[in-house]
Amino acid sequence: MSSEKLPGQGLTQPVAAPSRTIRFIMVGGFLGAGKTTTLARLARQYMAAGHTVGIVTNDQATDLVDTNSLRSQGFDVGEVAGACFCCHFNELIATLGQLDDSRAPAIILAEPVGSCTDLVATVVQPLKQLYSARFSIAPYSVLLKPSHGLKVLRGEGSGFSPKAAYILEKQLEEADAVLINRADELSPEQMQELVTLVQNKVPGTPVLRVSAKTGEGFDGFCEFLEQEGIFGRKVLEIDYDIYAEGEAELGWLNTSLTIRSEQPVALDAFLLGVIEKLKTSLGAKGAETAHLKAIGLWEGFFGVANLTSSDGPAELSLPSRCAVQEAEVVVNARVAIDPESLQDLVIASLQAVADELGVQVTLRQTQSFRPGRPNPTHRLATTV
Repeated sequence: MSSEKLPGQGLTQPVAAPSRTIRFIMVGGFLGAGKTTTLARLARQYMAAGHTVGIVTNDQATDLVDTNSLRSQGFDVGEVAGACFCCHFNELIATLGQLDDSRAPAIILAEPVGSCTDLVATVVQPLKQLYSARFSIAPYSVLLKPSHGLKVLRGEGSGFSPKAAYILEKQLEEADAVLINRADELSPEQMQELVTLVQNKVPGTPVLRVSAKTGEGFDGFCEFLEQEGIFGRKVLEIDYDIYAEGEAELGWLNTSLTIRSEQPVALDAFLLGVIEKLKTSLGAKGAETAHLKAIGLWEGFFGVANLTSSDGPAELSLPSRCAVQEAEVVVNARVAIDPESLQDLVIASLQAVADELGVQVTLRQTQSFRPGRPNPTHRLATTV
């Protein structure tokens, strides 16, 4: 199907060029693929090499676990909330400017919303054509999560509808390189099968094997990101009706709360308990999880628990190893279920774990919804 002409394709006027350029590195991938862990590892490697680094996160709503997690790790982080980079392109530019003003980074790492695609036409090309003097654009890489990648590329039921699977496939099609994440968790046979499936899906696209958790393959990944040449030019033929319906399949929830207890309680036990309880209750509903994340913050300590697929384990990815009487908690959930049911299950899981641990929960804010139809600020099919 031909590329759809979208509203908002008029170009804005570029800003005055600064005296230096910033390397802009965007890493895409479906929800739960490991983008935040990847950006954190990249940032540490670049900083160890003497570079100043900024990070931009992106979400359809506020109260993002990833932003809190990265800031708690000491990174300089800007956030574009309320819509994807493509629909809030001007906000992306403003956020990049704020990072530049505060830290003058040599490198900015950007993490788009995991349910987004068509990013070459709506983010990469507008940056190249409008802001070429300000930003040097790195090759666009896309992370692939093995659990969903194998099912989708085999043509099996992935737990998502074909319309949601369409988004994952389109993400691969526009990538300059596909990164198979969690390489350390796959057998040689599983890895070879996945590499073959990716190569059959996107012939000629480099396939890199990495582990954001252990750092396996990251030296080669960084070398790839340093390349210049014909990158960021894979403008998709995409059906925005299927794309929009695929995104709208997912219930989206961000909630923030305070927990309090008369006696110290293990923060990690609360976070992991919530994710495990949610995994069980969502599984009973037959609702496929794209990702669940929970972060707890207390006086400089923080912990993160997550689940990246219904058939995977709940994990304490960043343990706090602390006992608290009070903490701020943020929970993010992206699940193939209606948002009203998702909210009920999240609140019930929070309360059940709170009762088990003798903790009082005070909800501050909850946003639950289905993402709206993408409406990019720019969509440029002519490439540079």
